[in-house]
Amino acid sequence: MKAIVYEKFGPPEVLQLKEVDQPVPKENEVRIKIHATSVTKYDCWVRSCTAPPGFNLLMRIASGRSPKQPILGTELAGEIDAVGKDVTRFEIGDPVYGYPGMNLGAYAEYICLPEEAVAIKPAILTYEEAAAVLQGALTAWFFLQKANIQPGQKVLIFGASGGVGGYAVQLAKHHFGAEVTGVCSTLKIKYVKSLGADQVIDYTQEDFTQNRQSYDVIFDTVGKTSVSRTKRSLKENGWYLLATFGLPMLFQLLWLSKTGNQNLEFGTLAEKNEDLVFIKELVEAEVIKPIIDKSYPLEQAAEAHRYVEAGHKKGNVVLTV
Repeated sequence: MKAIVYEKFGPPEVLQLKEVDQPVPKENEVRIKIHATSVTKYDCWVRSCTAPPGFNLLMRIASGRSPKQPILGTELAGEIDAVGKDVTRFEIGDPVYGYPGMNLGAYAEYICLPEEAVAIKPAILTYEEAAAVLQGALTAWFFLQKANIQPGQKVLIFGASGGVGGYAVQLAKHHFGAEVTGVCSTLKIKYVKSLGADQVIDYTQEDFTQNRQSYDVIFDTVGKTSVSRTKRSLKENGWYLLATFGLPMLFQLLWLSKTGNQNLEFGTLAEKNEDLVFIKELVEAEVIKPIIDKSYPLEQAAEAHRYVEAGHKKGNVVLTV
């Protein structure tokens, strides 16, 4: 089968289209013929062996001299092509979407996943749209539901135009019924408003921590807020959520968790099959919808990575297989 493979860490050019062995499903696995996958910031970090500030060396030590998993890709959509003998939830031909997450492997024509990592794809989505929804929506849901948001509460999303932030805006507004403020750059203001944000702050013109507003929840999806200033913009017992953070920020967060009167949630996503099903229900109820900025054929994965790393994307970038 064809796959995008990288054999050394480096710039997008290390990604190469190659022929590799087609995987064989284990007893509890399904094999999926992939129709589409996505390109996320996480894929770019892994490919280049970089990470948020302070974690670069740790990531290099953990990764070794060459990639342990030479095929990137955290989410996908396609059709069941084969099933292991213990699989009970799926049949050959089922349209599905799946989340290999940090195990990667979706930049290929086929992938084998445990059936727990797969769900029937939302009927109203194309394969390209379904391939773009899981990583961002699962991450946004994982953090936002921790804060027990009530209708009318004030929620600020920093990085509101990104793959996680865009879903966070939609969930906060359309599922939780919050008053949502999005923070993004000038060129993305209209886009964030279209997602449902009640107000949008252009971070190139205004620092939200200086606007004398206080929020019940502040969700930093990109790890670029100031911990000391952000805590002053949180209401007492408010929630500070972080999907991404560097090592210096981590030390500040640990101190805040011991000394502050606000709640803190940071860490890594722990996905479950019921979460995949829940995201499907939200999509089919039109609470959230994936936004595809650009789509590239699989063989143009390097170009897609360059676009994502440039920081200009609005929503999701997809690879079609």
